[in-house]
Amino acid sequence: MRRAFALGLVLAAAGAAVFATGLRGQRPETASPYPNVEYDGRLVFVRVEYDMGYGGGFGRNRGRQPPWMHDYPTSDIHMMKIMKELTLAAPRIDGSNILRLDDPALFDYPILYMSEPGFWQMSDGEAKGLGDYLRKGGFIIFDDFRDEHWYNLEAQMRRVLPDGKWLPLDAKQQVYHSFFEIDALDLLTSYGPHKPEYFGMFEDNDPTKRLIAVANFNNDLGEYWEFSDQGVDPVDLSNEAYKFGVNYFIYALIH
Repeated sequence: MRRAFALGLVLAAAGAAVFATGLRGQRPETASPYPNVEYDGRLVFVRVEYDMGYGGGFGRNRGRQPPWMHDYPTSDIHMMKIMKELTLAAPRIDGSNILRLDDPALFDYPILYMSEPGFWQMSDGEAKGLGDYLRKGGFIIFDDFRDEHWYNLEAQMRRVLPDGKWLPLDAKQQVYHSFFEIDALDLLTSYGPHKPEYFGMFEDNDPTKRLIAVANFNNDLGEYWEFSDQGVDPVDLSNEAYKFGVNYFIYALIH
């Protein structure tokens, strides 16, 4: 069964290679050259664009994409390809969207993804926009960050939900059993010796209520998704990263 699942993911990711071909080496510095897809009610991968603190990302956007755009658009499309192959969610796979947190269109989409929140800065309007979005049923995934970058995520989320608390997640949490049975959270080590950790924010800070935000700390699921058709990582690790992504999306869609 595991072998069949692995093959299924590899084939699905390979199907996204047509979209990915030609994108590497053409990464823009500040903005996406790919237009957002029009809203038609279907699930779309939505990535958050943000202004950068820490001196504009310590120069990480010189000659390459800014931190919020890392792994775009390949990882986004690969993730939706997997959702289409394995679930009944029927997502769009012809593109993904980039939105700011004060965009009213945010409320058309149930799930947001943010890359490298260690560099995230926002206006008061954006803080209010994300707070309203989460309180009205939205879900956000924070990914691709480590070390001291945690403190910036904490600081920004205090502006969004002043009373919100990050609670450690373990493999018993419902989100890790919403589609696949994920019984261990320590298999993906994106940052060498750094131990991956997962944190969640719940409605009313009550773990028995709806999970509204998840943080993949010391981890980078988007990187696994992006390069899953390149042979960069073992197939088992790419599969595990997809399992996390599918579970997050399915959980958010049914809660």
